[in-house]
Amino acid sequence: MSLIEEVMRRQAHERAAAPGGLPPAVGAVPAPRAARPVLTPAPEAEVQQFRSAALDPAQLERNRVLLRVQDVAVSRAYKILRTRVLHRMAANNWFTLGVTGTLAGEGKSITAINLAIALAQDHNTWVLLVDLDLQRPQLGAYLGMQYESGLTDYLTGQAGLDQVIYDIGIERLAVVPNATPVEGSSELLRSPKMAGFINALEAQSPRRIIIFDMPPIMVSDDVLAFAPQVDSFLLVVSQGHTARRTLANAKEVLAEVRLMGVVLNRSTERNDSPYY
Repeated sequence: MSLIEEVMRRQAHERAAAPGGLPPAVGAVPAPRAARPVLTPAPEAEVQQFRSAALDPAQLERNRVLLRVQDVAVSRAYKILRTRVLHRMAANNWFTLGVTGTLAGEGKSITAINLAIALAQDHNTWVLLVDLDLQRPQLGAYLGMQYESGLTDYLTGQAGLDQVIYDIGIERLAVVPNATPVEGSSELLRSPKMAGFINALEAQSPRRIIIFDMPPIMVSDDVLAFAPQVDSFLLVVSQGHTARRTLANAKEVLAEVRLMGVVLNRSTERNDSPYY
């Protein structure tokens, strides 16, 4: 059994054993789902409009953002991830998802971007992608976004909410970028200003799935600080990059968050078949 499988198995066992415990991790046998309302497309008149931000096609291609990737296997992998995420979130009435890694360089930000794009390609799903890696914000740079104000500007009172949410030209997807690193990020994540920010995002019409690009769990306490405000997390690990010892050390932190699943990035296993 690989260390990733061991992490997921242990989390599923601990959650099943705890009274009123958390939902099982991906791969565990799910509990019967509660009835939930059927999602329907929002009328165009009800959709809130945001200021526009242009993207740099060269940056998109360089960073392998889904919009510029011609690799069928990559596109298929994100569609599968999207469907599994949607099923889990709908089954638990979740709307917020944090994406994290263990250390820098595992591809968690690109995974967050591509998952958000894949989710928005579903006609019933509206998405907000938020750069919450306050110490090392990258989303705007990866997308080649041209914008004036970001999340730090809002949190420090220099911009209003409507000045930091952008329409990047992808239907049903809006982005909150950030360009200014901040000190004391975990304290800021616990602040009343941040709580108000989350409440404002959750009040958007139509109701959106909110994807938070978070810092790696082994470099700061930001994920633990923000975990109470997030329904679940995805952990991104990278084949050939994430060491077994690092993942073993991460297990203690993972035990304190609701982990939806593990995404293996840069896998050498491929399925190039044009058919299922």
